[in-house]
Amino acid sequence: MKNKATSCTAILVGKKASIDGSTIIARDEDGYNGINPITFRVFSAKDYTGEHYISSYNGLTVDLSGQGCRFTATPAGVDKKDGTLESGRWDEQGINEYNVAMSATETESTNPRVLGHDPLVENGVDEDSMVYLVLPFIKSAREGVQRLGSLIEKYGTGETNGIAFSDKDEVWYLETAGGHQWVAQRIPDDAYAIAPNNMCIQEIDFDDPDNFMYAAGIRDFVEKYHLNPYPDKFNFRKIFATEDEADAYYNTPRTWYGQKLFNPSIEQEPTSQDMPFIRQPEKKIAVEDVEFFLSSHYNQTPYDPMGTYSSGNSDEMKRFRSIALDRNQSSCILQIRNDVPAEYAAIQWINFGFHCYSPYVPFFTNINDTPANYAYAAEEAEPEKSAYWMYKLLEVIAEPRYHEFISEINSFRDQCQSYAVSRVDEITATATNKSDKELINYLTTENKISANHITAATKKLLNSLIHQALLNSKYQFERGDNL
Repeated sequence: MKNKATSCTAILVGKKASIDGSTIIARDEDGYNGINPITFRVFSAKDYTGEHYISSYNGLTVDLSGQGCRFTATPAGVDKKDGTLESGRWDEQGINEYNVAMSATETESTNPRVLGHDPLVENGVDEDSMVYLVLPFIKSAREGVQRLGSLIEKYGTGETNGIAFSDKDEVWYLETAGGHQWVAQRIPDDAYAIAPNNMCIQEIDFDDPDNFMYAAGIRDFVEKYHLNPYPDKFNFRKIFATEDEADAYYNTPRTWYGQKLFNPSIEQEPTSQDMPFIRQPEKKIAVEDVEFFLSSHYNQTPYDPMGTYSSGNSDEMKRFRSIALDRNQSSCILQIRNDVPAEYAAIQWINFGFHCYSPYVPFFTNINDTPANYAYAAEEAEPEKSAYWMYKLLEVIAEPRYHEFISEINSFRDQCQSYAVSRVDEITATATNKSDKELINYLTTENKISANHITAATKKLLNSLIHQALLNSKYQFERGDNL
């Protein structure tokens, strides 16, 4: 069973803040115990009428109806030999055939006072079910917020979460609190937002439906239980969040580092709990910038746990929770482009394993299948069959010899990144003038070519690192060594 335990890091980018006019929502999915096999799959459109959905994770039951569209996802791998998902679906992140993206979830916390008045619901709508219950049924990011919000109000939730939605025009972030409360804010087109594992949304303007949505009874709830300490404003974070010492060391430093990358002229303390959720970047943000942030570890600061810039100060190195760490499972960048036809505008960039070692692979999402090694991951370590386990093996080999291997690994990642950019250019240029079926088959085939190339490059790297490690064992002993 998955253990969410305060994990994941997210970033959202509006279309005028990105370098090419894309909307971007992206998130690292982490697992507390370091092992949660992940796959990349596509689910066909179907009629959900009559489906009695039951979560095998927490027992939530929802009767579904209506036609649902095709969508991609990064669900849990099989956890039983018969191929069943005993611990739930956990679809996590994907893009549907209407080019609507959804990322669920960013684990957060509600303060005890609020939970006393609106407790979490044991069998509510939790992370394991959210994507499946929402993404097949929506045609815009705004519809995604509305559908998930209505589900939270009706069934409750057993967790406090942040959920991102995007389409070609809008980016939204929804946060839940207690068992039934939620708010959502549209990220301005010229801005970005970073979400670690604490509540992020601040001031709510109840008279601005273009940019804010919220649970129908949230104002009455706050007033009834005297939860708002500010008579002249409604600050969701201040009313509902924890904002404790653990947040200052586990969460806010990740926001600090992201804002340091995109607003380097602003001076802030890593532990500050007053950093804004939304900022306008000082330069346009590219997919490659998002990749760097989501695979970073306080690079070029004293807080880098890898020790490169710390001058050997172990206290500084261990002070803050890093973005890249051993519990990384998968990272997805969901990009909806605005400078190409809609039929091939959506790309899901996927990174499995320890994100500062492994590369991002671009997958067009208007497809009918995914590469075999990305579609499979079991509890057993099978790096030859599973991309997830291949990149976990890379982590195992690289970590003990980080400073010895990191230059070669970074060169490998740079080469994969350049290849990925060229593949997006190539596929985009040759995707025109195809029928719907031809295009879907074409993009499916091209995705497999991209994945196969980077898989081959990864195996070549693994072979090199294994040979180097074996040839440099500290337990070697030759004749004459004791003379």
